[in-house]
Amino acid sequence: MEKLLETLKIINGEPQHLEYHQARFNQTRKILYDTQTEIALEKLIHCPFSSGTYRCRIIYTDYIEHIEYLPYQDRQFRTFQIVTDDSMTYPFKFLNRDSLNQLVAQKGLADDILIVKNGLITDTSIANVAFWENDTWVTPAVPLLKGTTRQRWLTEKRMVAKDITVTDLKKFSKMALMNAMIGFYVIEDFQVNIH
Repeated sequence: MEKLLETLKIINGEPQHLEYHQARFNQTRKILYDTQTEIALEKLIHCPFSSGTYRCRIIYTDYIEHIEYLPYQDRQFRTFQIVTDDSMTYPFKFLNRDSLNQLVAQKGLADDILIVKNGLITDTSIANVAFWENDTWVTPAVPLLKGTTRQRWLTEKRMVAKDITVTDLKKFSKMALMNAMIGFYVIEDFQVNIH
């Protein structure tokens, strides 16, 4: 069975946005393993550290195999290399990231990659993306992975989903990365390398 990963941010001992992780975790188990029994993550997450920011990694299949807590280190992002792969699929947060790592190997000097599939912007290697257009945040309608922060922002109607092409990038004034650990990370002066 392919192992999966759920990553949560823990601040001062408190898991952040647990309900979104809980929903994805049990939905993934149901889809991939036909597991009807739900597991309550709040009963199993016990961060041993009461202060600071930590990354909680839950490794699982139809059951939880391992939970670990790692100190979180901020990363900086500004430059992105466009990488095209029309066969790329990553519908679930798999522990094995070999296919993504092969694309990351093409980033050159950029901070990360921006993956294009079938002519449309999808995600970076670690996060969903959004762009600022006419006073509205827009995110790709078809990401590789439907992240929890992306889902929360869409549910709260703080952004809209639509198809975004490479040529659309020049009309955006800001870019944001979204994932459980970095939250909604706005980049004022982003740079995208097409070639």
